[in-house]
Amino acid sequence: MKQKIIAGTINTLLTLAAISPAFSQNPAPALPQTKPMVLTGATIHIGNGQVIQNGVIAFDQGIITYVGAAGSNPAAAGAETVEVKGKHIFPGVISLNTTVGLQEIATVRATLDFAEVGEINPHVRALVAYNTDSEVIPTLRGNGILVSQAVPQGGVISGSSSVFYSDGWNWEDAVLKKDDGIWLSWPPFLASSFNYDDFSVSTKRNDKRQEVIDLIRATFSEAKGYNAIAEPASVNLRMAALKPVLAGTANLYIRAEYAKDIIEAVKLAKEFDIKRIVIVGGDEAYKVAAFLKENQVSVVLNPTHRLPGRVDEDVYMPYELPGLLHKAGVKVAITYADEWWRTRNLAFLAGTSSGFGDITSEEALQFVTKNAAEIIGAEREVGTLEKGKHASLIVSDGDILDMRGNVVGMVFVKGGKVNLDDKQKRLYEKYKTKYGKK
Repeated sequence: MKQKIIAGTINTLLTLAAISPAFSQNPAPALPQTKPMVLTGATIHIGNGQVIQNGVIAFDQGIITYVGAAGSNPAAAGAETVEVKGKHIFPGVISLNTTVGLQEIATVRATLDFAEVGEINPHVRALVAYNTDSEVIPTLRGNGILVSQAVPQGGVISGSSSVFYSDGWNWEDAVLKKDDGIWLSWPPFLASSFNYDDFSVSTKRNDKRQEVIDLIRATFSEAKGYNAIAEPASVNLRMAALKPVLAGTANLYIRAEYAKDIIEAVKLAKEFDIKRIVIVGGDEAYKVAAFLKENQVSVVLNPTHRLPGRVDEDVYMPYELPGLLHKAGVKVAITYADEWWRTRNLAFLAGTSSGFGDITSEEALQFVTKNAAEIIGAEREVGTLEKGKHASLIVSDGDILDMRGNVVGMVFVKGGKVNLDDKQKRLYEKYKTKYGKK
């Protein structure tokens, strides 16, 4: 009897092991491109405002070799040609300021790896914490998001972010740009508090604001002095981590919302001759657009699908904000911030902005492609579909900025064709057999 139970248990385990890969595991990353590929007949959205009707795009060994009108592409020997007439081809969408890959389930602490203890942590790197096995990542690819910036959270100086493709075996395989910038949370001029007794929100002046600003100034002052020493007697990881920002080879991302905060944060960065400054959040950035343009400061905006942040603002201000900054000459991108599980809807935020602020759909596309790539310093690899860049692109039934048109049929990352299966699709297939029949 005991032997029968053991045998039955073993058979059950073997059966589960056999079926589990098909239903619970992420698909394997795309194989490297092995022969030239040509996609022809589609409407190609370059990402810089140019649109090619009935176009052709060719790529080989993961690099785009040609983009132009159909019939004008020089045929490559042994190329595989795929007819995609009636479809639309876009550059991969780029998601900035996210914790994708750094957290999985908000209520399960063991899956959270986006913050460290302490206020000053410039040496903390999102790079080595990125989890390519996240179940969230494949859901992004299905809506065309091929690049994500993993960002540490918490403290005054949170650490450095890195940029990853949404396809890869591990972080070493997926990384597109290492340590692209340091993240700083500027103390707000006004602080809000929530009363759990009556569910009210009160706002008052932040009494500790100057104390935090003094800490930031002291930290950068110390880092400037430390990094001026050719061979320091002892290594200070915190100060050494700030060297790329001070040297102008990495961004300083400053989380700030109020106009006063934005101006003061930029001025402090200028004190230390920091050249690559990016404001993140920027609810009141439209009030200081001329200042931002003058100082060549880019802005990564909060999600636009929200209510206004101030009681005296136009109800449509979140939708209009990207267009207002764009028209003012400020380089702007849109993010889904820390709502990592909703990042898949990022393209729709850009789509909404195209209905406000007198901008076109092609201009709005740049908020999640070209502009985002330029902000993170990856414009040579991604952001637009141009010869010499990575062949990382989307083939969709329609406009990816529109929920009705965003039906992604094919995705290529560095020329490799990506499997678009994900957990949400598997659950749909599973439960439609139960609830799909009338």
